[in-house]
Amino acid sequence: MSLQLPSDLATRPTPFYLYDLGLLRQTLQAAQRAAESRNIQVHYALKANTNDPVLQLMREHGFGADCVSGNEVQRALEAGFAPDHVVFAGVGKSDAEINRALAADIWCFNVESGPELEVLSELAGALGKKARVALRLNPNVDARTHHYITTGLKANKFGIGMAELPGVVDMLATLPHVELVGLHVHIGSQITDISVFETLCHRVNELQQWFEHRGIVLPHLNVGGGLGVNYEQPDEQLIPDFEAYFSTIDQYLRRRPEQQVHVELGRALVAQCGTLVSRVLYVKESQQTRFAILDAGMTELIRPALYQSYHRIENLTSQGEEQLYDVVGPICESSDSFGRRIALPETRRGDVVVLRTAGAYGEVMASNYNLRDKAPAVYV
Repeated sequence: MSLQLPSDLATRPTPFYLYDLGLLRQTLQAAQRAAESRNIQVHYALKANTNDPVLQLMREHGFGADCVSGNEVQRALEAGFAPDHVVFAGVGKSDAEINRALAADIWCFNVESGPELEVLSELAGALGKKARVALRLNPNVDARTHHYITTGLKANKFGIGMAELPGVVDMLATLPHVELVGLHVHIGSQITDISVFETLCHRVNELQQWFEHRGIVLPHLNVGGGLGVNYEQPDEQLIPDFEAYFSTIDQYLRRRPEQQVHVELGRALVAQCGTLVSRVLYVKESQQTRFAILDAGMTELIRPALYQSYHRIENLTSQGEEQLYDVVGPICESSDSFGRRIALPETRRGDVVVLRTAGAYGEVMASNYNLRDKAPAVYV
């Protein structure tokens, strides 16, 4: 395992989330270099991880904040992100959340429907403000990822479809308290095929032409995020190929003079810096299988149960011969399983077992189901 471990690992209670801030800095520097050389602005998607040390490093590297709830907007502002670098997305913004963001004068609302646009204009007018908006369009582009985390197909709840777009654009002319400043698309998460982003850029080019034929100039384009990471062999690619990602956008997106381009990366920035550290409570053998029962469960990392996702599992304290284990947690649910028939060195009670690539959508999705205590975060 390449990630740095705390010096008191032998005596520290488990489970806990371990974050390697050195690796996080290296990752952010790589993303920053690749983006700045192509004049692309990165907004960090807070939903991946909202821990204060993570947010501070994002801000220090000049990234903006992409938020999908009122509380995320508030967290971004408290962490020191300038309001004009905060974007509020999400398909179901409440009136209270919108009012909070309007009061803070954030840069932009990514609007996902005609009804939302009407509500936003009404609320902005009541505060004597004019809200800047980007229309989130559904480009009907297949992200080729898990169906739970694809967002850019006609069947998804996100964005404005092309059939509805003319009516929404006509509506804009009737709403005095909103200002159209851009276009937003986002097609999904954990995208590992770079050609998908090329297809997306071509689609955005077509959409931009559609607006220009109607006399609408878009000051900025937000082409979303979704760049994936290597869950299977994290040590082979601890830092994603940001050069390939940003060069694809730069090459295929036909930006206009002075037009700003934004992306919203989350998982790609933080996933590999985080590890869930646990211990083996019991090894239980049945006629069909051998279970390694951990003290961490789906309450600490729900992705395997929710998405059937893979996280590399490693036993750090055994040098024995490999055997096959079903690695499971202690929660009273059959879905509380991290992997079946996982090859591990002979595993015993007390062994330290880690689940890699847990820095994104791990701690933020934790719950206290079964009245479980929240696992702490440890930084190295």
